Amino acid sequence: MPKLKNPYYLGPVSDHFDGARFFNPQGVEPGGFRDLMKWQFNGQRARWPKRVTSPHAPAKPVNRVEGQDLRVTMIGHAGLLIQVAGLNILTDPVWSERASPLSFAGPKRVVAPGVAFDDLPPIDIVIVTHNHYDHLDLATLARLFEEHGPHIVTPLGNDTIIHRAIPEAKISDMDWGDRLEYWDGLAIDAEPCHHWSARGTRDRRMALWAAFVISTPAGKIYHVGDTGFHGGINYRAAAVKHGPFRLANLPFGAYEPRWFMQGQHQNPDEAVQGLKLCGAAYASGHHFGTFQLTDEAIDAPVEHLRAALDRHGVEPHRFRPLLAGEVFDVPLD
Repeated sequence: MPKLKNPYYLGPVSDHFDGARFFNPQGVEPGGFRDLMKWQFNGQRARWPKRVTSPHAPAKPVNRVEGQDLRVTMIGHAGLLIQVAGLNILTDPVWSERASPLSFAGPKRVVAPGVAFDDLPPIDIVIVTHNHYDHLDLATLARLFEEHGPHIVTPLGNDTIIHRAIPEAKISDMDWGDRLEYWDGLAIDAEPCHHWSARGTRDRRMALWAAFVISTPAGKIYHVGDTGFHGGINYRAAAVKHGPFRLANLPFGAYEPRWFMQGQHQNPDEAVQGLKLCGAAYASGHHFGTFQLTDEAIDAPVEHLRAALDRHGVEPHRFRPLLAGEVFDVPLD
């Protein structure tokens, strides 16, 4: 039988790469086609509104944030603008109307981006956590390259996908455990999270996924784009290796039904546990309320988050579920 060929990455076998596919050590693989069909036809998908207006007006960010200040502005879904130490960082930016390979089908955004593209400050760094379409949007990356020329940071294999669309883009590809020290006073570490990857039906787990730790003079930021809770092992490891964190950016949406999503998407209760386990002072909650990817109602993640914070004795101001256009000036404790 011929060896499976990986179109994105060629590298040595490791504890999370078998020579063709990446995997989560001691983890849960994503469900297959039969499970997908069982979920798609379960009849339990909540109806989302076609359009929502954020209670926050579109933000107009300042050019730079200096000193000990740390500011996070919600673009939408997993897209955050992080301003710290004189640098502007975008995570998983999507300004497209759909999180899909198609312009006419697939999950459509229900709320406008929290910052108009033309109102962005100069963008220095873009972090792309993995290659799912709600996180890696080539149209947005191409526009950012043309207007800002940022340094793109992404896990192994995703650089190939981006380079094919934007050949001249400056990209650093990172494996779990790698550190990038390109900017004065700021470093980025790639760390494990429990997820998977695919752009189509034949490239499952052929590009890596990762969480990132951003170390700055104003404190450390733990950014997680997508993850299953996985017993909390990655949160514990991040706390031991990098903690304490001034801020954790944690996903808490797209989690129902649990039998299908549990291995790949944590729910609000698990996100609160993650906040406690990694030792972050504050959290920006994301990955909800923009694209309907799963079964839960649009307002369910925030309702369940409030209940989870109360259940775990965490003050609500420590875990902010950010809406489009909302600005969070993270306190310095």
